[in-house]
Amino acid sequence: MEAFFDAVAKINSAVNNVVWGVPMLILLVGTGIFLSIRSRFVQFGHFGYAMKNTLGKIFKKTSAGKGEVTPFQAVSTALAATVGTGNIAGITTAVVLGGAGSIFWLWITALIGMCTKYAEVVLSIKYRERNTDGDWVGGPMYYITNGLGKNWKWLAVIFSIFGALAAFGIGNAVQVGNITSSINTAISAFSPSFDGAQTVNLVIGIAIAVIAALVLLGGIKRLGSVTEKLVPFMSVVYIVACLAVIIANIGNIGSVFAMIFKGAFTPSGVTGGVVGSMIMAITWGVKRGVFSNEAGLGSAPIAHAASSETNPIMQGLYGIFEVFMDTIVICTLTGVTLLISGVVVPYGDKASATTALNAQAFGTVFGDKVGSLIIAIGITLFALSTILSWALYGTRCCEYIFGSESIKPYQIVFILIIVVGATMKLDLAWDIADTLNGLMAIPNLVGLIGLSGVVVKLTRDHFDEQKELKRAAKGSK
Repeated sequence: MEAFFDAVAKINSAVNNVVWGVPMLILLVGTGIFLSIRSRFVQFGHFGYAMKNTLGKIFKKTSAGKGEVTPFQAVSTALAATVGTGNIAGITTAVVLGGAGSIFWLWITALIGMCTKYAEVVLSIKYRERNTDGDWVGGPMYYITNGLGKNWKWLAVIFSIFGALAAFGIGNAVQVGNITSSINTAISAFSPSFDGAQTVNLVIGIAIAVIAALVLLGGIKRLGSVTEKLVPFMSVVYIVACLAVIIANIGNIGSVFAMIFKGAFTPSGVTGGVVGSMIMAITWGVKRGVFSNEAGLGSAPIAHAASSETNPIMQGLYGIFEVFMDTIVICTLTGVTLLISGVVVPYGDKASATTALNAQAFGTVFGDKVGSLIIAIGITLFALSTILSWALYGTRCCEYIFGSESIKPYQIVFILIIVVGATMKLDLAWDIADTLNGLMAIPNLVGLIGLSGVVVKLTRDHFDEQKELKRAAKGSK
């Protein structure tokens, strides 16, 4: 079995070097810049409007019909997928291998990614359709086919293949692997001589598989109701814990941001030469930014397509909010907490880039045991929510290719992979997830560029209408 994993790792490494090379980074960031320019930087010009109509409406009661969820449930499902282990373990990996400056490039990716995610969500509502069960279905495979035309269905199929496979990695094996790792770290903090990790991993895998099965059997509505409760709770708990560490070390906040900005362009000056390439800082910042907020991957619009919202622009605003909350807020807090805590960062040592570092950071304020518990609970909640959402993404991709009769078989395989992911090598799971992320992004980005004119027109018409309504309101006074 060891030889098999080694062979898989070598093949994946070769593919990953191509998929995540400079051309891919240019395509991802370039598409975001292209969409931002064409939409007149909608993510900045209408940021206040976006927050007012997303964050400002979180507690507003809304209802949804058969086969659909409320706008907030849709964004909760998408956020459940994006706010995952990438926000904790992923950022730690970026800092260790790319230096503190990777956080700066993470921000750049997010600021551009807000517009990319906005465009994805707008198109998902514009071109969605009802399936045989009466559920709203949408996402890149549908806006490629219905927007670009039937001649482009082959591209939609390619996206669906990579999406269905990526769900096993980014939304499954990686997530459950990080749950087992963080729980084992917490157990070791209480019992240093503990040596039953394999048994614990198997039990955790089976337990998560059962939970996932129960939620998936309830369909899109049960998934929406679970995520709308889980996402706010887990986010608040984690944010408060991070702020406690930051406030306790507030005197170092200036030096931390100096490290971030200096490390973005001269990493060797911050890491002592261990991480010395600006390209490394950019690469890890972009890779982990995309892994975390999924802007450009085409995954989140699959969840947004189920919304009861009929206006593409109004749902698209949640795409802006989603990336902002996931990356600018939560990922930044993770990175700053790690850097400000005083924990020694093992720059360049991939083997040490685990959640144990995050536990140490929290341990500087809460103590080692409580710090390990915070990470274990945070990772478990984040990863569980991600697993549930990516089960939906993979299912919809499989359904697009093979029809509704493939839904149950796919979900059964997905649930079995949860158990496998709990016992496999975590670094290999991360590497495979990175590769599949890049592969599914390519057809989606082609679709976004091809349909950018539709996004621009819908955006212009919506905000022109808003201006007219304001003028009319002033005129009536």
